[in-house]
Amino acid sequence: MSSLLKITDLHVSVADTPILKGVNMEIRQGEVHALMGPNGCGKSTLAYALAGHPKYTVTQGSIEISSPDGETVNITELEADERARLGMFLAFQYPVVIPGVKVADFIRHAISNIRNPDRKEGEGLVGMREFRKEIKAKMEELGMDVEFARRYLNDGFSGGEKKRMEILQMAMLQPKFAILDETDSGLDSDAVRVVSEGLAKLAGPEMGVLIITHHERLLEYNPPKFTHVMLGGRIVETGDAALAEDLHNNGYAGVRERHPDADADNAKAEAAAV
Repeated sequence: MSSLLKITDLHVSVADTPILKGVNMEIRQGEVHALMGPNGCGKSTLAYALAGHPKYTVTQGSIEISSPDGETVNITELEADERARLGMFLAFQYPVVIPGVKVADFIRHAISNIRNPDRKEGEGLVGMREFRKEIKAKMEELGMDVEFARRYLNDGFSGGEKKRMEILQMAMLQPKFAILDETDSGLDSDAVRVVSEGLAKLAGPEMGVLIITHHERLLEYNPPKFTHVMLGGRIVETGDAALAEDLHNNGYAGVRERHPDADADNAKAEAAAV
């Protein structure tokens, strides 16, 4: 048995504007899912709503995590840090720069908060010797120079370095469910390959992955068991890796034709965003 992330009839609004309109999805540990769709369809809204961003208001439905022993936790109203402690991880499309905070210090505090949820500020940190050994091993596994850990978080990083930083966070935090919001956005082919290979090394039976993307490049190294197509704030089609390949080759014209109502809603959202 494995843990399950269950999204049921999820409706989400931003500044009183409805974006998601009844999303249903189930992700188990060990599964790779792809979420694809045109601009304005709600992909990133789903990612931030799952992570607990306060700007995104759930107006209907639920988000639940079920453990192998049958315990179910409704995380819909939980804060972002509480969700993280239950195993949720979000890789941002545009990672935040934090000057003055070293990568190693940031990750040490992050994993301490996950592993020791009741710790007080300045107490209960993972031991330095243990931490250094662990992060060094993970960086070697991912083919990263250990000097990377001494730099300030994302400060002066290239696009590829920022995304590799998030892969390193993922390796150290070992989440049950990882959501990657257009991780391949703005990267050149070499950077996409490096990030894709890093994700492929981490994905396994203990982690469910939701890859949100416009493209197929990230999926070449991480073929999805399920591909979901979002249009107008809802999932309109679900298939396997072949569906992702078809969308890559042929675009969304066919999807739009098959779902005219959702396409009309998506067109309104795209127009409002301009």
